[in-house]
Amino acid sequence: MSVKHEKTSNQIMKNVSDIIQYDLKDPSVGFVTITGVKVTNDYSYATIYCSFLGKTERKKAGLKALQRAKGFIRSELGKKMQIRKIPELIFELDESLERGQRIESILNEIEKENNLQK
Repeated sequence: MSVKHEKTSNQIMKNVSDIIQYDLKDPSVGFVTITGVKVTNDYSYATIYCSFLGKTERKKAGLKALQRAKGFIRSELGKKMQIRKIPELIFELDESLERGQRIESILNEIEKENNLQK
């Protein structure tokens, strides 16, 4: 990934986080964290990875609210960024945190079993 590409991704990540936190008035979004942004090489699409606080139903409702608001978020992003083409936004759930916690708990169980066998 080029430096320009990475800077653009980081700038989109910061701006989208600010827009969701300060400008979006939809309470169904809830507490969301933008964990990463992946922009295509031609800057036409930006996949935004989100993590929500709460149960699965809460995450689905929050993601659906972001999908509804993506036009507003994209237009606000266009006002904040100085690039020729504002990418189309794609919101996806980032499940890497849950996966990491699950792997860590499995490793802890294996370690406990090994300690009991010694």
